Amino acid sequence: MTATEHSPGLVVQGLTAPLHLKDFKLIAFDMDSTLISIECVDEIADAVGRKAEVAAITEAAMRGEITDFKDSLRRRLALLKGVTLADMESVYTERLRINPGAAELIAACQKVGMKVLLVSGGFTFFADRVKARLNIDFARSNQLEIVDGELTGGLMMQSWGDICDGFEKRRTLLEVASLLGIAPHECIAMGDGANDLPMMSAAGLSVAYHAKPKVREQAMVAINQGGLDRLLEVVRP
Repeated sequence: MTATEHSPGLVVQGLTAPLHLKDFKLIAFDMDSTLISIECVDEIADAVGRKAEVAAITEAAMRGEITDFKDSLRRRLALLKGVTLADMESVYTERLRINPGAAELIAACQKVGMKVLLVSGGFTFFADRVKARLNIDFARSNQLEIVDGELTGGLMMQSWGDICDGFEKRRTLLEVASLLGIAPHECIAMGDGANDLPMMSAAGLSVAYHAKPKVREQAMVAINQGGLDRLLEVVRP
């Protein structure tokens, strides 16, 4: 595909006809470093002095250098044992910020009747709050195991499984779309890391947001500067 600079910091490839939001019915977002400004697992690790170690694993996984996301997450979770709920609360209140343009893009999508899905390899502690703050319709993420107010280093089993990896992200997108009577080509998927590529490849439109090189290369739209709402320069309201 030939990539063209649509405008500074916005790269479009493989799209020929103009796109409009009304052509789509569902938009799926990754959370960490896409809807929000941080990687929650890295910031949680900072509470126990292990941020550098955990962040190195996160970076390798997001770049696609570690291909087994489940294994990389389990390795990071083991390093979080002993983190308290108070530490988690501090990460949410002091460090987590909604990325620019997120609320505006979601509002524009919902104005034309689209549904919004948050699907994350992160944690329900943060994802459920982000879902409420941004008026998102559906969310799926991992649930940390907590005993006596502290993380055990494990995850809770949920009805669909225990770890939301790239495969589960793709499956969730297609499952929600199917339940709503929406075809894959009517879906938009946005993310920044290698574990977002499976759902991005299943959607009619794939969007990389300030993403790793591997993700930018494979996305139809790459937003490299500015906020999430820059998508509206390509997909007209």
